[in-house]
Amino acid sequence: MNRTPAEDRAHWESTADRMLLAVRPYATEDHALVRLPGVPSANGTLSDGLEGFARTFLLAGLRLAGAGGADPHDLAGWYAAGLAAGTDPDHPDRWPTFAERNQAKVEAASIALALHETRPWIWDRLDDRVRQRILDWLAPMVGDAMPGNNWIWFQGVTEAFARTVGGEWRRQDLDRVIALTDGWYAGDGWYSDGLTGGERRNFDHYNGWAMHLYPLWFCRILGAAAPAGLLDRYRARLHRFLEDQRLLIGANGSPLIQGRSLTYRHAALAPLWTGALFDATPLAPGETRALANRMLDHFGTDADGLLTLGWRRPFRGILQVYSGPASPYWAAKGFIGLLLPPDHPVWTEPEHQLAVEQGDFTRPLAAPGWLVSGTAADGVVRVVNHGGDHADPSRPHADDPCYARFAYSTHTAPETPGDPTVPGGSAAADPLDNAVVLLDAAGRASHRRPATRVSLDGATAVSRSRAHWPVDATWDPFGGPDTRYTPGPWITVGSALRGPVEVRAVRVDGDPGDGHVLRVGGWALAGRADGGPTRSTGDDHGAAAEAVGAAARVAGDDGLVSLVVGERGLPRAAVAVGVDSNALGSPSATPFAETAGPVAHGTLHIALIHLGGTDPTALPQVTARAEGTTLLADVIWPDGTRDTLRLPHPEHDVRKDQHRA
Repeated sequence: MNRTPAEDRAHWESTADRMLLAVRPYATEDHALVRLPGVPSANGTLSDGLEGFARTFLLAGLRLAGAGGADPHDLAGWYAAGLAAGTDPDHPDRWPTFAERNQAKVEAASIALALHETRPWIWDRLDDRVRQRILDWLAPMVGDAMPGNNWIWFQGVTEAFARTVGGEWRRQDLDRVIALTDGWYAGDGWYSDGLTGGERRNFDHYNGWAMHLYPLWFCRILGAAAPAGLLDRYRARLHRFLEDQRLLIGANGSPLIQGRSLTYRHAALAPLWTGALFDATPLAPGETRALANRMLDHFGTDADGLLTLGWRRPFRGILQVYSGPASPYWAAKGFIGLLLPPDHPVWTEPEHQLAVEQGDFTRPLAAPGWLVSGTAADGVVRVVNHGGDHADPSRPHADDPCYARFAYSTHTAPETPGDPTVPGGSAAADPLDNAVVLLDAAGRASHRRPATRVSLDGATAVSRSRAHWPVDATWDPFGGPDTRYTPGPWITVGSALRGPVEVRAVRVDGDPGDGHVLRVGGWALAGRADGGPTRSTGDDHGAAAEAVGAAARVAGDDGLVSLVVGERGLPRAAVAVGVDSNALGSPSATPFAETAGPVAHGTLHIALIHLGGTDPTALPQVTARAEGTTLLADVIWPDGTRDTLRLPHPEHDVRKDQHRA
C-alpha cells in the first residue's frame, strides 16, 4: 500500500486505535479483565483475562505516550479503571496473584512498561490507594526464583519500575538478571533464550522481542540509576543483531516462520523499533519504516478487528499450551515506533528497499548455526538450520517442527499437524518437510533432535544426529515429555546453499541390519481455499529437471515452486498432501525423494532442494568422492562458484553415545 511518510504514522495510530476499540466489548464492567473469544489456554480463563488487559494496555500505553497524552478515546481513564479493579483483592474480577497463576508474572512486565511510559497521564493521577495496591500486587516478584530464560526480564523490568515509584525491589535480583543475560550471549548480537543442557541452543524470535527489548527498557526505566556501561553494552549488541535481522524479513513483509509463539506476529518488529529509539541500529531510517510497514500490512485482523490465534489465519497448529485468546496481543510490541516523535527521520525520510530487494545474498550466521539466502527476484529469504534446536544435547527428543527442520523461510511454514494446546494434541506426524529421516519397517520416520553442529563455513554447513523413534511423539519447545526411544544409525547432513537451491548431502552410519529407507523432504507449500497446489512426480517435473534423476515438484497458487531432485542415490520421488496442517493454508503439499530400498551405509546420497518464484533455470553439478573416512560432495554452481561439503565419519559421536550408555 502506497502512503506518504505523513500518512504512515497516521496509519499506525489508527491501526492501534482500531485494535484497542475492538477489544472493549469483551472487557468486564470495570475493565479489569479482557476476555476475548476463543479456546482458553492451559492457564485458565482468569489468567487469560489478565493477559487481555495487560497486553492491550501495553499497546494503549505506547499509543498514549506517542501522542504526548492526547487521548480522544480515553485510553488513560479506561485502563486506570481496570488497574483499580484488578488490584482490589475484594473485587470479583481481581487479577490472579503470582502464586495463583505463574503466567501473571509475564503480564506484570507489560503492565510495568505501560505504566512507565504513561506515568504523567495514568500513574501520577491514580489514587494513592490504587498505586499502593498495584505495588502490592507486583511485590511478590521480589526474590522470586524465575525460570532461566527470558522470564528473568519480567522480574527485571517489574522491579526496575517499582524502584522508581517507591515499591519493593532487590539489588540481588537485578544483578542476577544482568549476569544470566551476559551468560546467554552467543556473540554477533545473538542471545540464546536461556541454556538447554548447559548449551546455547535456543534461537528464535525471543532473541528480539524479549532478549533485546527488555534489557534496553530496563535501562530506560532506571535512567541514571542503571549500572554504569550497561546501556552501551546492550545498545552495541542490538546494533549487531539488527545487521542480521534485516536479512530475515521477506519482501512480502513476513518475518521468518520459525520457533515458538509465532502468533505474536509483528512483535518481531520490537528490536527494529527499539534500535531506532535507542540509536542502536545500522539501518537507515527509511529501511526501518519500510520493514515495519511491510510487516504490519502483511498481518491483519479478523472482520471484528481482533487478532486471532494463528499466523495469517486462525490456525492452532503453531500454538503452545500457554497460548490463549489474548496471546496474539504481544503484537503490541510491534508498535514501539509510535514512541518516536513525528519529526523523527524514521517517520519523515522516504522508504528504502528491503535487504532482499536490493540484491541476492548468502551469509552464515554463526551464533544460531544458520545459512541464510535471500533472492531479489522472488523476495524469499531462506534459512538452512544446522544450529540450535531447543533441545538438551544429552538425551533424545521428539522433533518440534518449528525447531528441528533443516530449513525455514519467510514464505513457507513447517507442517504442524494437531493442536499443541490440547493434551496429546501436539503429537506430530512423521517428520517430512525439510526433514532427513530413516523409515523403519513399519514406515515410521525417525526424529532428529538433538543435533550436533559439525561445521559452518561460508555457504556450507554440516550437522549430525542419531536417528531415533519415540514411543510418544508429543513435542513442546522445552524438551518434550519423557518417553522411550528406539535408537538407530547416525545421520550426517551437509548443506550448500546458493540462491534458491540447497544441495543436501547425507551419509548414514551404524548397524545396517534394520534395512531403513532414507527419505529427504523438501519445502511444504500451502494452497488457498479456492485451489490447492498442483503436484507432479517422477518424470513429469518440468523442463528444468528433465535431465536429472527422479524429481517431485509442487507449484503453489502463490507462484512459488518447491522442487526436490534425487541427484544421487535417491531414485524415487513423490508428493505428500496435508490437510489443515500448515499455518499458511490448507491443503498443503510436500515433495520428497527416497532410496529404492534399504539405505547404503557409509555412502553419499544427494538431493537438490529448490524453493523459488520459478523453476530453476539451471541446477548445480555435484560429484562425490572420499578422503579416508570422510565423504565429500563437490558442488559447481551454474555461475562457476564452487563449494565442497565434508561429511566425516561419526566415530567421535559414536564413542560419546557409548559412554553415555
